[in-house]
Amino acid sequence: MDKKRVAVFRKEHFNAAHRLHNPEWSDEENQRIFGKCNNPHFHGHNYEVIVQVIGEVDPVTGFVVDLKVLSDLIKTQVTDKFDHKNLNLDTEEFKNLNPSAENIAIVIYDSLRSQLAASLDLKIRLYETERNFVEYPV
Repeated sequence: MDKKRVAVFRKEHFNAAHRLHNPEWSDEENQRIFGKCNNPHFHGHNYEVIVQVIGEVDPVTGFVVDLKVLSDLIKTQVTDKFDHKNLNLDTEEFKNLNPSAENIAIVIYDSLRSQLAASLDLKIRLYETERNFVEYPV
C-alpha cells in the first residue's frame, strides 16, 4: 500500500514591533529604501504565522504530527519569544539581522526545523498584514 503524504497546518499569531534599518546606510538612504518601516521609534504588526508540516500518516496514531505537540513547539519557539516584543531590541535573533518579514519567516523556520523529525517537510507562511505575506521555503 502506498504511503499517503498529508499537509497539516497550525495558525498562531503574535504582536511585535520592529524597525527596518541598515546601520551601514545614511538616515536618508534608510528612509528612501524602508520608508515608514524605518521609523526610529519603531512600528508594530499583528503577525499571523501558518506552520505547514507535510509527512506520511502514522498508521498507529493517524497523525502526520501531533497538533498539540506542534502547538506547544510554536509557543516556545515563536510566540513566547516574539509576542509583545520589540524584535530589534528584545530578541537575540534580530540583534544583528534586519527583522523583515522574509527574515522573520526564515528565523521561525530554522527554530522549528531543528525540533521536527527529518522525515517531515516544513513550510512557514507569515502574514505581516492582511495583504502582505511571505513563505519559506519556496
